[in-house]
Amino acid sequence: MRQVLGAPGPAQRRAIAKTITLLESTRPDHRRRAEDLLNALLPHSGRAFRLGISGVPGVGKSTFIEALGLFLIEQGHRVAVLAVDPSSSVSGGSILGDKTRMERLSAAEQAFIRPSPSSGTLGGVAQSTRESLLVFEAAGYDIVIVETVGVGQSETAVAAMTDLFLLLQLPNAGDDLQAMKKGIMELADLVVINKADIDEAAATRARAQITSALRIFGLHGRPGQGAHEVDVWHPQVLQLSALKGTGLPAFWQTVTQFRDMQHRTGRLVERRQAQNLAWMWERIESGLRARFKHHPAVHQALSGMTEEVRAGRMAASVAAQRLLDLLN
Repeated sequence: MRQVLGAPGPAQRRAIAKTITLLESTRPDHRRRAEDLLNALLPHSGRAFRLGISGVPGVGKSTFIEALGLFLIEQGHRVAVLAVDPSSSVSGGSILGDKTRMERLSAAEQAFIRPSPSSGTLGGVAQSTRESLLVFEAAGYDIVIVETVGVGQSETAVAAMTDLFLLLQLPNAGDDLQAMKKGIMELADLVVINKADIDEAAATRARAQITSALRIFGLHGRPGQGAHEVDVWHPQVLQLSALKGTGLPAFWQTVTQFRDMQHRTGRLVERRQAQNLAWMWERIESGLRARFKHHPAVHQALSGMTEEVRAGRMAASVAAQRLLDLLN
C-alpha cells in the first residue's frame, strides 16, 4: 500500500494528486491502469466517514468546509475535500477556485483539497468522484467531504455517494413555500442555517420553518417493522456561523450521533452496499453511451439521422430506435 500512495507527507500528497489525475483520464490505457490501481486500493478503503455538502451559491459552503476542516484537524482527524467546480459550457474550463478560497485549510498538513471540474457531468459531480473517495480513504484520511456546485441534480448525486448529506441554508432564503421544497429536503440527513450571525431572528425563523417542513414530510423517520424509535434518525436543523466559527462543536456532535446510530443499526453498511451497486450501474450506462457513440455503424448514420430529426422529417423516438438497432 505504501508503494502506491506512500506514507503521510509531501510525497504522499503528490502520489494522491497523480492518482486522481489518472482516474480522471479517459484514455483507454489510463483507464486500464486506473482499474488495476482501484482494485489494489479497495481493501484499504471504506474506513472514512463521507460527508456530502450542498447548498445554493453564496450560502458559504467553502467558508463552512474550511472552518469545519480546521476544527476536525484540531480534534486529530485527517480531512480530504473534493470540491467540484462548474465547467464552462463554452470553453469547458473551470476556475477551480475552492482551493483558493480555503487558503488556511489547503496549507494544513493534515488536509488535502482536490478541486475538480464537473466537465458538464449531470449534477456537477465528476464521474471520477467516487473513485477519488477510495483514494483518500486508502491514504488514511478519515473524514472525506464532497462539496457540490449546488445546482440541478447535484444534491441527488452527492447524496448517493456519501454517508451523511448536509444541506446548507441561508437566513431569509425564502418564505414557508421555499422551506418546504420536498425534492431537496427529503435528501437531507441534516440541515444547517449558515450565516446565522447576520440576522439571528431570521435564522431562528428559518430553522423553525424547515423543522416544521421536515415533520410534515415525515422524512427518514418512519420505523420499519420491529424497529425502535431510539434507532430512527430524525433530520435535525441547526444554525451556526462558519465565518465566526460558532456552533461547530454542536454540529459535529450531531454528526457523531448520526454516525454512531448508523453503525449500531447496520444502516451504514447497507447504504454503502447500495451505493456501490449504483456506482456499478452508473459506469455501465456511461460505458454503453461511449461505445454507442463510437460504434462504426452508428457513427456513419448519426449525422443523417440528426438532420432528419432536426428538420422534423423523423420522430426523435424513431431515430433513436433505428440507431440502437445498428448495435445488433
